[in-house]
Amino acid sequence: MIYAIIIGAIAGWLAGVIMKGGGFGLLFNILLGILGSVIGHWLFGTLDISIGSGWLGDLITGVIGAVVVLFVVGLFKK
Repeated sequence: MIYAIIIGAIAGWLAGVIMKGGGFGLLFNILLGILGSVIGHWLFGTLDISIGSGWLGDLITGVIGAVVVLFVVGLFKK
């Protein structure tokens, strides 16, 4: 559980950096990153895509999921 929170937090921060215009703030980006990590793992599992195993694969999956979440939330923010 702690592992998922740490990876999700890092993924959220990286996704916030990637999505420069997000403007949600560091804490909210981290929370969305944790959610995005869960969504990324679900999405890749559903599509039968494997990025790799270990912390690096989890981080990449989390970043992609968090970017998707930040993009969708950004659509509703406008």
